[in-house]
Amino acid sequence: MFCFVILLNANAAQAQSAQDEIRAVIEHLFDGMRAGDSTMVASVLMDSAIMGRATDNGFSSGSMDGFVRAVGSPHDQVWDERIWDLNIQVDQRLASAWMQFAFYLGDELSHCGVNSMILYRTDDGWKIVHLADTHRGLACGEIPAHARK
Repeated sequence: MFCFVILLNANAAQAQSAQDEIRAVIEHLFDGMRAGDSTMVASVLMDSAIMGRATDNGFSSGSMDGFVRAVGSPHDQVWDERIWDLNIQVDQRLASAWMQFAFYLGDELSHCGVNSMILYRTDDGWKIVHLADTHRGLACGEIPAHARK
């Protein structure tokens, strides 16, 4: 029985470690957006990463290359995406992350919704394979204090 408890504790510690690593990848993505640093953003994406958007009019998806270029292109306002209710699930090298977000252009709320990410653990660490979001406009509901400007 003692061996079983140690094994369960080790598995729980590994799962928490993976969740912490994934959380750091997600934070790095959004820090890169705020900094306007396309290299920083690209560093957490698989080369073949896909971005998608779910709306009432359907689902669209494509390469993240345009997004990465846009992050690094000069823009007048900081792109500040703030998240909450982060839920991470991990099984071996595959993970999913689901979170609420509010996106600000400078100090103004632009839109909000949910991000859904699929990540894969490469030999160099976790990378985002797919990022899809909803775009609810300003129908945000309650935004927690830490996610407000």
